[in-house]
Amino acid sequence: MSNSQAANIGLGHTILRRALLTPNARALTFEGQTLTCAELGDQVRRLTTILRDGGVSKGDRVGYIGLNHPAFLELLYACGCLGAVFVPLNFRLTGPEVRFITNDADITVMFADDMLRPLIDSEKANLNCTRYLTIESDADGWESLAPLMAEAKPAHGSENVEADDIAFIMYTSGTTGLPKGAMLTHGNVFWNSINVCFGEDTMTSTTLTCAPLFHIGGLNVTTLLSLAKGIEVILLRSFEAGEVLALIEEHKVGSMFGAPTMFLMMAQHDNFASTDLSSVTALICGGAPVPVPLIKTYGERGVSFCQGYGLTETAPFASLLSSDLAMLKVGSAGKAPMYTEVQIVDGDNNPVAAGVHGEVCIKGPNVMKGYWNRPEATAEAIDELGWFHSGDIGYLDDEDFLFLCDRVKDMIITGGENVYPAEVESILYGHPAIVEVAVIGLPDDKWGEAVTAIAVLEEGASLDLEGLRAFAGESLARYKLPSELRFIDVLPRNPAGKVQKFKLKDEFTS
Repeated sequence: MSNSQAANIGLGHTILRRALLTPNARALTFEGQTLTCAELGDQVRRLTTILRDGGVSKGDRVGYIGLNHPAFLELLYACGCLGAVFVPLNFRLTGPEVRFITNDADITVMFADDMLRPLIDSEKANLNCTRYLTIESDADGWESLAPLMAEAKPAHGSENVEADDIAFIMYTSGTTGLPKGAMLTHGNVFWNSINVCFGEDTMTSTTLTCAPLFHIGGLNVTTLLSLAKGIEVILLRSFEAGEVLALIEEHKVGSMFGAPTMFLMMAQHDNFASTDLSSVTALICGGAPVPVPLIKTYGERGVSFCQGYGLTETAPFASLLSSDLAMLKVGSAGKAPMYTEVQIVDGDNNPVAAGVHGEVCIKGPNVMKGYWNRPEATAEAIDELGWFHSGDIGYLDDEDFLFLCDRVKDMIITGGENVYPAEVESILYGHPAIVEVAVIGLPDDKWGEAVTAIAVLEEGASLDLEGLRAFAGESLARYKLPSELRFIDVLPRNPAGKVQKFKLKDEFTS
């Protein structure tokens, strides 16, 4: 098929086609207000006009900072209609971090909600933006979006974008050095959706989105695919366990993406036992393996987990584990989906045999275009054969199921032995006194690093190192057992729900 015959798979075109195909279907519900597919399409068309009349054209970067809100999605699609590039910002960033990302991406137009607008105001003198729009209340120095939307004439159609054109740039957390912007294309989003549809497609009825949309998991695991398919999305500003449980029952939610800690908080909520979960087809979990006790807790309610592994750079799915295998392949992230490949390589970039640990590499049309303005980092991450090097350690079993051990940087070397924290954590989670646990390496004069467990305990429970070692010693080699045990009230996590181990190392390094 020539380029002139190729289908337009752009995000803008997709949502406008959906509006034509099922205009009366419920598309997006937010705080009691519902948009049909036609109404969402109309919003996108009006916002496209506002951007275009303000000088935004193909390739220009448009930013958004705020909690989850329909304007986030409308802006993403409007950028797609123009071939512009959408740049969502993490709402937990500091002023200097916002300044760096905004200027690094050369964002020309910035949208913000009421909560984050003061942060942008504090940095305005340092930003290269030429236009600021508030999506909620009026404010000095900001254009109010609502009256502009009311007056704007809906744009007709969308620009024809190529699969390789950038749809949005998502900045990685930058825990080691400055944040890097992963350039994700319209093709990346499309092929991720195809991979999901060719696997265990759990998006068959209403989905609920409460993970942050600025994160690839919140945006592209269920949300964009559901909207493209004409399936209603229930959108929450942010996660709150009780509210999520209430909405699942009220809207008969079929699917939801979250990190294990979110599902743990739901299971610990007073209303969990009384909430009707019969509509749930599967809970889709990423960020870390689901602990077996949690799988069993939900299993007793007839709810299963569909687990997977992915990264911002892979849009996100690199592997998928269907819900029927959750207990048969405990700890596995599943197999590479239909149009993606996964291999494990050693330090010399040579593939290794089944069962041998190495770096997880991913190849396929879902792999990002590269890092924005970072050709050296791109070349380091994506080799000449197109394999993306994840920085994660894992292995494939003899059936090609992927098991993740840890991040390369999180691996503990104690007495010359490699210890993978995730392996130790999976065992420690089974201890009845432990609610949550993270395993890190702390400096040790004798062994180089000491395997250290940082635990959150059940209320009223107690635990000592000897008891923990005795419990874990039934499943782990002695060198993997914690030699130190520390306690904390809450594990520090990033907005994606991943434990920030660098903060734990800073806090507990004496």
